[in-house]
Amino acid sequence: MFNKIKKVFSDLSRKLSDAITKKELSEEEFEEIFSDFEITLLEGDVAYDVVELLKENLKKELVGMKLSRFGGSEEVVRSKIRDVIHSLLAKGVPDKDLIDLVREGPKPFKIVFLGVNGVGKTTTIAKVAYRLRKVGLRPVIVAADTFRAGAQEQLEIHAKRLSVPFIKGKYGADPAAVAKDGVIHAEKNFLDAVLIDTAGRMHTDVDLMNEIRKVVRVVRPDMKVLVLDALTGNDAIQQASFFDKAVGVDAVILTKLDADAKGGSALSILMTVGKPILYVGVGQDYEDLIKYDPNEILNKLLEQ
Repeated sequence: MFNKIKKVFSDLSRKLSDAITKKELSEEEFEEIFSDFEITLLEGDVAYDVVELLKENLKKELVGMKLSRFGGSEEVVRSKIRDVIHSLLAKGVPDKDLIDLVREGPKPFKIVFLGVNGVGKTTTIAKVAYRLRKVGLRPVIVAADTFRAGAQEQLEIHAKRLSVPFIKGKYGADPAAVAKDGVIHAEKNFLDAVLIDTAGRMHTDVDLMNEIRKVVRVVRPDMKVLVLDALTGNDAIQQASFFDKAVGVDAVILTKLDADAKGGSALSILMTVGKPILYVGVGQDYEDLIKYDPNEILNKLLEQ
């Protein structure tokens, strides 16, 4: 994870510290040094906007700095780089964990999951159900994707493995009606949460958006969670913007973080998605959904 851009930041901190120990770092010198690394960051799948964001924030911290030539300068520069990246990553930290929201919120707590096909939405819903079950909360999984072949069956297999109630409709049924059935089931059985899957055709599909709008209007969810794929970079950011405008997005779960060897795509999403990031997926097992923690990302990004 982050293999390519980890080296970029290591080399950048070394070059900047060399310059700063010789004399006060000027803006021109900073621009010259950073320009050598811009292409490498872009090749590591870091989005152009993120590269510019990093450059401007680092410039504010480092231009005008001069350090003693008697050791420790690289560590000071590394610390500055760490602070800049942390401030950008920290914008995605949610105010509360999803488990706390479910515990403290209305019963049942209704969550609609959004996302295009292939992002890992089905597995993510199962992982969320697992987390809730682990702390004694009782969810129901609802398959409101009534069109994609196999969508309901996949969720039903997960529900059986987790011993979680499962609600589905016939293929071609009204997704909003199926979602409502799930809410009614939860109300009658005093369950804690309703986890509603929705169809995942491309986010530019007008019919899909109208379908999801209807689900949201009928169910009135307490939270709308968008599932994004860490490997898709700029496209994920565009998906977030599109879904937010169409139906509103309250929070994000980022999947396949472990699969992004370069790390640039994931870093770009984490820094610019503009929504609270509840969890990140780091594997296929139910346990492989962990809280988003900027310090964990930084440790992997800047470790020696």
